[in-house]
Amino acid sequence: MHEILADFAEHWPLYTAIPFIGALIGYLTKRVAIEMMFRPLEFIGIRPFLGWQGVVPKHGGRMAAIATDLLTSNLLDLKEIFARIDPGRLTAQMEQPLLRAVDDIARDVLAEYQPRLWEALPSMAQELVVKQVQAAAPRLVRELLDEVRENLDEVLDVKHMTVQNLTSDKALLVRLIRETTRPEMRFIARCGIYFGFGLGIVQAVVWALTHNPWVLPIFGGCIGLFTDWLAIKMIFLPREPVRVLPRLVLQGKFQRRRAEVARQYGALIAHEVLTLPNLLDAILRGPSSDKLLALVRRTVSKAVDEQAGRLVSATIGPPRLREMKEAAATKAIQRLPETVRYAEGYLTGAMDVANMVEERMLALTPVEYEGLLRPAFRQEEWKLIMVGGVIGFVVGELQVLLMLH
Repeated sequence: MHEILADFAEHWPLYTAIPFIGALIGYLTKRVAIEMMFRPLEFIGIRPFLGWQGVVPKHGGRMAAIATDLLTSNLLDLKEIFARIDPGRLTAQMEQPLLRAVDDIARDVLAEYQPRLWEALPSMAQELVVKQVQAAAPRLVRELLDEVRENLDEVLDVKHMTVQNLTSDKALLVRLIRETTRPEMRFIARCGIYFGFGLGIVQAVVWALTHNPWVLPIFGGCIGLFTDWLAIKMIFLPREPVRVLPRLVLQGKFQRRRAEVARQYGALIAHEVLTLPNLLDAILRGPSSDKLLALVRRTVSKAVDEQAGRLVSATIGPPRLREMKEAAATKAIQRLPETVRYAEGYLTGAMDVANMVEERMLALTPVEYEGLLRPAFRQEEWKLIMVGGVIGFVVGELQVLLMLH
């Protein structure tokens, strides 16, 4: 015992430093593990084994599919979202661009398919024809919206849209997970400090008793392994609150923050994933776009029959009339994104995607809610823990060199 005390008195700065170095090991291994989850977005190194790609971007397709399944099966009801759109308010919001689009389409199509008749009409008669078509436009918008609502599953493949957006933009997928889990990431790093310091005290005692050169690297590796593993577990478990002492209740940090996470996740989904431009692009260019194009052609064809049919049907002939309807429908589809964009503010507020996602997230079971984040850890969790152990071992070996010199 006297020898131990004498050694401590001689090397007390080094003994004092061991717990702090343990805390540093704990913190560094956590920070490295966190960054390895998200960075780099693309593989860096020599394939297949010598290098690294962030866990989230590497498994982006699988994780996007999991997130999309949760989103579409538990958090969203597209029929309810589209039912919130008021056709009257929608047409009022885009009234002027809609009238301009109808004016351009009517003049272009009539000038192309009935040039002689159109040019022979006095300007007042031309204006009258255009005004008639414009007057019918709001009703056509309502009819098209009703058609889309009734055939929503056919015209919009939201799963395909969401997976495609998340896999094509790896930074978006990383942001979706990282922004909602920042407190958990900070918690992991802090855990490394506390656990590392505690194990460092034990490490100092064992070194004083044994002076075995393997003590420091082995303890360093154990600190890295154990603190990584424990910190990840403490994010999710226990799922339900467990009262240990009268004033001490244990629950996984991610579970405790459900209300905050639901609000953040809902906002991210509304502003980054299910945006109006993304929805329009999916409807117009997605795998089910032909269904919407058919609806637009049917609606436009009806409008042509009602408004211009009497003017041209007698002179143009059925084949040419069909071409005219097709041209009008094609131009209407081309102008649709630009026209609808004027109502983006109203549509975003009316659909209220963020609030729906938030409310439904709060209603998930603990296991379902855990599925929002757990896949980000599970796939490569063992690698992250092993990296923590390796870093801890190396730092422990450096401690040995410091103690022996």
